[in-house]
Amino acid sequence: MSLEQRLEQVSRGWRGPALAALIALLAGLPGVFGMPPLDRDESRFAQATAQMLESRDFVVIRYQDQPRFKKPVGIYWLQAASVAVVSAAEDREIWAYRLPSLLGAMLAAAACAWGAAAFFGNPLGLMAGILFASSFLLSTEAFIAKTDAVLAGTTTLALAAMARIYAANRSGGDVGWRTRLMFWLGISMAVLVKGPVGVLVALLTGLALWAWDRKAPWAKRLGWGWGLIILAVIVGPWATAVTVATDGGFWTTAFVGDLAPKLAGGQESHGAPPGYHTLGTFLLIFPATLLLPAALAHGWRHRDEVGVRFALCWLIPSWLMFELTPTKLVHYTLPTYAALIWLMVAALREPIGIRARWIGAGLASFAGLLLSAVVFYLLSTFGASASVTGAAMTGVLLVSAGLVGSYFLIRQASRTGALVAAGLGLLGHGTLVGLFAPSLSPLWLSRETEAVLTQARLLPRQGMTLSPVAVAGYAEPSLVFALGTKTNLGDAEDAAEALADDRPAVVESREQAAFEKALKARSLKPHLVGTVKGQDYSNGDDMTLRVYAPQEIPAP
Repeated sequence: MSLEQRLEQVSRGWRGPALAALIALLAGLPGVFGMPPLDRDESRFAQATAQMLESRDFVVIRYQDQPRFKKPVGIYWLQAASVAVVSAAEDREIWAYRLPSLLGAMLAAAACAWGAAAFFGNPLGLMAGILFASSFLLSTEAFIAKTDAVLAGTTTLALAAMARIYAANRSGGDVGWRTRLMFWLGISMAVLVKGPVGVLVALLTGLALWAWDRKAPWAKRLGWGWGLIILAVIVGPWATAVTVATDGGFWTTAFVGDLAPKLAGGQESHGAPPGYHTLGTFLLIFPATLLLPAALAHGWRHRDEVGVRFALCWLIPSWLMFELTPTKLVHYTLPTYAALIWLMVAALREPIGIRARWIGAGLASFAGLLLSAVVFYLLSTFGASASVTGAAMTGVLLVSAGLVGSYFLIRQASRTGALVAAGLGLLGHGTLVGLFAPSLSPLWLSRETEAVLTQARLLPRQGMTLSPVAVAGYAEPSLVFALGTKTNLGDAEDAAEALADDRPAVVESREQAAFEKALKARSLKPHLVGTVKGQDYSNGDDMTLRVYAPQEIPAP
């Protein structure tokens, strides 16, 4: 049985999207359980969700004693539901907070396959889902407990439903109510998770189609009447409640304090010139990189085809929007990746030209080598003997994904090459985030500090010491998530005061002189129970954290 026949067999009906979702599950699962809590955004989201569960306030979002009015409540509700079902807030198990992101990535891959099948058939629809699921960016966002994987899933679902409506209108076919429902559920959940981003992507796609076709009869078939009711029912109750609870402060902060600065300039040092997203795509979409040149060439040549036209109208306007926005982060363009993947699988319908094959092979090989080089740089800088095996496995798999996929591509076995590259890339990403990266102890200062406190029976949730822990000179959210909501992020005086109150303290070396002076003023002689050395990767600073107990710890 040929590859095409096997793809046809396993991609019929619901099986194609389901298999794509399974691949996304396998791609994200190693990181869900392997990676420590990440700084800064993931731990901020997780900590805010933990506080939501602790306080039972599911309307106003807070990080410690500060309001967190940057994103709508959707991701916090999803995380809270996940933690309530499989864990508990006091356990501080980060994997429980990551499950919604994993489900979001699975939804993105399934929706990508479902939408592509309407234009290119079930086998290529399945290939689209597999390539998206195994892409480096989506499989990474799948294990990070924040908004972006869920936004990708909901936006891709909405655009896939829109694509099916557009295709049915062009062919004279019928569209069932379930497809319209998928569109409005995707849009509504995207709004509840990250505000206007999903709506903007859908709106720009629709406007581009209208401008290209000079008409948009398909728009009348979206089900506006009951669709807007669904949007109001999903978003309205919380929007009303948070407006009342914060006296409108949420919206002022969200739009004036968060959105406007991103549009005006590079917020929080995340500014970059236009072209930033485009230059990074060959790495972020790896190992599908080998089909990038073919996708672009095919998109231009076949721009009048229905499926290609929709993909271009989805990809180009939204991509330009993200490129022209001064604030840039690598994940911003993720809601458009399915459109790029669609162009890739569309290119597989015909033999790929020699120029596109060689350029694609070169890009994919370079991406695999570059990612492998990063792995060995991290090993040489932060690794130990325990990290060598993981580094070797990761490097070999990532290089193989690029080189082996390129070999098949050059030999004109494009579909085989894409699938082999996806499989090797998935394995390489799994060893990276499940085995190698977690072994780089100098990067995980909060994890190591928590371990020292746990071994000394000073961790507040162990119930054997007074809380909160005072921390001087180190304020990353991952440590707050590990030690608890009341963790005192202060200075040397706060650390000394904690020890005077029989509470533990953590002091970074830059605060050490002031800390010793404060101890002398209070005639305190605390017990040093451990030292943690490493690098705060959020800002690149080398750190030495010393953990103190108020008195000698008796042997267990």
